[in-house]
Amino acid sequence: MSLPTLTERGTHREQREHVARLHSYLTRYELVTWTSGNVSERVPGEDLFVIKGSGVEYDDLTWEGVTVCDLDGNAVDGVKAPSSDTDAHAYVYRHMPEVNGQVHTHSPYATAWAARAEEIPCVLTAMADEFGGPIPVGPFALIGDDSIGRGIVETLTGSRSPAVLMQNHGVFTIGPSGKAAVKAAVMTEDVARTVHLSRQLGRPLPIDQADVDSLYARYQNVYGQR
Repeated sequence: MSLPTLTERGTHREQREHVARLHSYLTRYELVTWTSGNVSERVPGEDLFVIKGSGVEYDDLTWEGVTVCDLDGNAVDGVKAPSSDTDAHAYVYRHMPEVNGQVHTHSPYATAWAARAEEIPCVLTAMADEFGGPIPVGPFALIGDDSIGRGIVETLTGSRSPAVLMQNHGVFTIGPSGKAAVKAAVMTEDVARTVHLSRQLGRPLPIDQADVDSLYARYQNVYGQR
């Protein structure tokens, strides 16, 4: 992917700084290794989004390591080639207008579930709160075009879950903001680990659907500062 030739590569600097900072959560919660993973965020009021540059190390990530792209996945401003997942993110933004942030990780426990193509069952109140049910599995898709994005959209359309485990790949999360998508990625790994540990001890007990619905409604509409 060729980068544009611009006199000044500084557009949307504030948002690019914000997204660069969001990546610190991925390393803090050990959701990524080396240069894997990325955060993107839609530019408000424009057909653009910003995303981490391909292969940029987290310790070196500044706003200049975050590239501005259009909704077809073309880089329009930046000094780094955008993530190899850019086409997938672009597809999601084009087809899910309510999504303003996305995250991709290979966090170990959640990715272990993805390697088995197994959804994470809703056996924890924290899962009911955040995901409103199980975390679903999306289809296997190769990196490099919008196939992953298609799988994300197909799997999450009509689902309350902000996360999908793409088969044999890893975690993709969506949200109304970049930070919300980051939170969903953190929570995905947390519940993936806890449910895995529970299964080592025995059979996790499912939560009744009515209780899942009640927990989800409370957390989404009452919990926290309003």
